[in-house]
Amino acid sequence: QEFVTVLVRDPRTQKEDSWHSYIDYEIFIHTNSMCFTRKTSCVRRRFREFVWLRQRLQSNAVLIQLPELPSKTPFFNMNNPHHVDHRRQGLQEFLEKILQDALLLSDSRLHLFLQTQLSPEDMEACVSGQTKYSVADAIHKFASLNRRFPIEDEEGEKGKNDADSDSESSSSGLGPSDDSISRGCKASPASEES
Repeated sequence: QEFVTVLVRDPRTQKEDSWHSYIDYEIFIHTNSMCFTRKTSCVRRRFREFVWLRQRLQSNAVLIQLPELPSKTPFFNMNNPHHVDHRRQGLQEFLEKILQDALLLSDSRLHLFLQTQLSPEDMEACVSGQTKYSVADAIHKFASLNRRFPIEDEEGEKGKNDADSDSESSSSGLGPSDDSISRGCKASPASEES
């Protein structure tokens, strides 16, 4: 029986510059599905990247009614734990529903979103063949840069962790950045939140 476990957890405030901050969330995936290049992965994403993902998935699957993201309210307060947790829960429910649809699972952008730290611009470039690396290459390269997970039984390789920021720059996204340590993912799988 195939399964995909997805957890959205560990919201953290990140400083964009001296005036702006945002919250990003850890996305942990554990699966035995043949659809996934890696069986275990962990990345950090911010709300606006979820918005981008939903727009891209909707444009490629016009006939599917995609689940909604938690509403982007002008009253959202990053310092209010209830607001942050409500959004986290909404993001997790969004991904859980997305991952149940076979057509959406075939979209390479979804896999790059869940299993690399590439920016939206770099994901688009990769999917449209404008990079030297394929989708699978990007996912394997990202995993090989991040070695905090225990060895995966199926592949005999170590898993991964976040290695690049979600900045809006158009870097390759395949190399470690200065904030890779502060934005790393936890190695503990499913027991934390459901």
